[in-house]
Amino acid sequence: MKTLVKTFTVAALIAVSTFAMAAEGPGSKSAKATINLSTADFALEHYVAVTTEGESAGVEQIFATDFSQKVQSANAKTNNRDQVVKYLKKQKGEKLNCAVSTDVIEESADYMVAKVTLKFENFTKTDLVTLVREGNSWKVSSSVNSYK
Repeated sequence: MKTLVKTFTVAALIAVSTFAMAAEGPGSKSAKATINLSTADFALEHYVAVTTEGESAGVEQIFATDFSQKVQSANAKTNNRDQVVKYLKKQKGEKLNCAVSTDVIEESADYMVAKVTLKFENFTKTDLVTLVREGNSWKVSSSVNSYK
């Protein structure tokens, strides 16, 4: 009888823990990483990692809610925050084969404009990135891309 009770108890514990893990799900908030965006330099560094090195942690955290990306080319295009985040999540783990350089063009206590240059074998992509302070963290508020 004691063996039967122990068996039912173990089965119940396994079932409860399985349901708890399933309810939490793979994209739960506890699984999301918090990225240090306390300075403009940290935010810019993380933006470069997200866009060039396939970094997926903090993709949603780095962009301001009103973020927009403008792509200057023969077919000029504007992308909103959701479109860019979705694209970058698909690129998880994909590293671009390019040389990256960053230059801060202008900086103040609550605002930064930086030029991120990606030099590929046959072309160069220039990304003018605007970062703003929102509370205690920095966010990318806009990006303008051009190609040569």
